[in-house]
Amino acid sequence: MDLGLSGRVALVTGGSRGIGRAIAVALAAEGARVAIAARSPAALEAVAEATGGRGYVFDSSSLAAVDALVDAVSADLGPVEIYVANTGGPPRFEDPLSIPAGEWEAAHRALVVSPMLVLARIVPGMRERGFGRVLAVSSSSAREPLPGLQLSTVNRPGLLAAMKLLARENAAHAVTFNAVLPGRIATDRLASGYGGIDAAEAAARSEVPAGRLGTPEEVAAAAVFLCSQAAGYVTGQSLLVDGGLTRSW
Repeated sequence: MDLGLSGRVALVTGGSRGIGRAIAVALAAEGARVAIAARSPAALEAVAEATGGRGYVFDSSSLAAVDALVDAVSADLGPVEIYVANTGGPPRFEDPLSIPAGEWEAAHRALVVSPMLVLARIVPGMRERGFGRVLAVSSSSAREPLPGLQLSTVNRPGLLAAMKLLARENAAHAVTFNAVLPGRIATDRLASGYGGIDAAEAAARSEVPAGRLGTPEEVAAAAVFLCSQAAGYVTGQSLLVDGGLTRSW
């Protein structure tokens, strides 16, 4: 299937590792011109080489950095046509009442405010050109709360709600807004929560209906479809990629 992504300019934040990196690689494989934004220059260099894309140092917790990122990508590659809003998860806290105010503020800034500022810059141009794809890499915690992930559970649904409104407002302009909600995916972050990837795999065999962890590439496959020309009639949706783990409908 031709996904209609050849030559499209795609911006992937948090794209230097894990799910973000897999999405950047998959978009590049479909012919997109990929801008990868992340905090680590060394990691950016590696993924830029793997994708043939360009790396941009960017910290989603710094709201002042949004304009510089969008300006740089537009100058180097052209207007952003595909935006993948991906951000690493905030810290775990086993007791939600122990979370400091600064952590609440930082999580809201990175997970909600920063992507919304990016959208404020790029969506008007998408409307004018008659094409745009916005994809949030969220979490299954946005659908079903998960212990220890209070910061994610509270903030990620906020971005999805805002995007649901934008989906309706921009559908007639061929600009879509969707999300993928990964469950237990074999990433470094997941491994750190279990004390290692082997322990995470062992838990998945008994707790995930699919009997295993998902891979970043499986999330990327769903993400790239939602970013494609072929998905033009899909908007305002949140797709679970969790091997059947989430119980809610």
